[in-house]
Amino acid sequence: MSAKDSMAKEYFADNARFADLCNNVLYGGKEVILPENLKERDTTEVLTTLGLDKKTIAMQKLRDIFKNASIKYTGKSYVVLIGVENQSDIHYAIPVKNMFYDVMAYGNQVKETAKKHRKEKDTATSDEFLSGFTKTDKLIPVITITVYLGTKEWDGPRRLSDMFGEVDEELLPFIPDYRINLLAPREIKDFTGFRTSIRQLFEVLQNAYDKEKMQEVLQNDKKFSNVDRETVEAINLFAGTDIDIDEKEEVIDMCKAWEEQKNEGREEGRELGERQKIISLIVKKLQKDKSVAEIADELEEKEEVIAPIYEAALSMKPDYDVEKIYELLEKNKKLA
Repeated sequence: MSAKDSMAKEYFADNARFADLCNNVLYGGKEVILPENLKERDTTEVLTTLGLDKKTIAMQKLRDIFKNASIKYTGKSYVVLIGVENQSDIHYAIPVKNMFYDVMAYGNQVKETAKKHRKEKDTATSDEFLSGFTKTDKLIPVITITVYLGTKEWDGPRRLSDMFGEVDEELLPFIPDYRINLLAPREIKDFTGFRTSIRQLFEVLQNAYDKEKMQEVLQNDKKFSNVDRETVEAINLFAGTDIDIDEKEEVIDMCKAWEEQKNEGREEGRELGERQKIISLIVKKLQKDKSVAEIADELEEKEEVIAPIYEAALSMKPDYDVEKIYELLEKNKKLA
């Protein structure tokens, strides 16, 4: 399992974040699914069926996250099964993948119901006995949400029919379709419905491709001044940022950390520029057959500072590539 897979599963398995995610996808941000009404389910789906040779075949798939959700809404109570599939990359067969998970979840419900009826011997007709399911038995609805944790636009299929080639239009009504429930950061229009720090994660993912937009987001959203450690770690991993995290801190001021990182980058850039400028000056004087002592005197610098640059440049005669000389000096510094 990759670091991104592990991080995503651990991060969204938290009931508060899971509920927040589901409420935004399913209820437009209304607080309907509550963290305390979620119950962990086994993420391993195992379904046994009969093959063509009448031998039992066991199929097994491992979901990312799978929970029971007890919902009270519009005066009624419901139970649904909700699975979350995390994608750090675009999956071009995601409708088939998710559909298979859902079929296995429904198949297991039918299998468990049939087992119960066999044990209690309470089927009323031969039809009910053969199917293992009675006229009054009901399935618990299964919902699978795909969370895309990439920074690119999602250009993968959103339904099974997107994966078909040319199909006779008269046949389409007879071909069952399957639609995925996709949450893609670049497509989120309003972040105000999020109640947990997954809001900050998705905002960064939406703007990670543009540093100016990222800066604007960090400055305008005060919530970035108080982000939990796990979310900052997730942001670093999925958005490719390098926000410094103090080992002693559980809450991080991302606005401050981003500004400090930017300033450090500017300083490093200045240092790199100055270093390469000195190398360029030494190369020009070396090409005029100046000695280390002469170059040091003309640049008003110590000979021990000039000497290693001089030797590195001399080793690359006659090209004298400034960037390669700099890389060699850095390499020699690490080996010293």
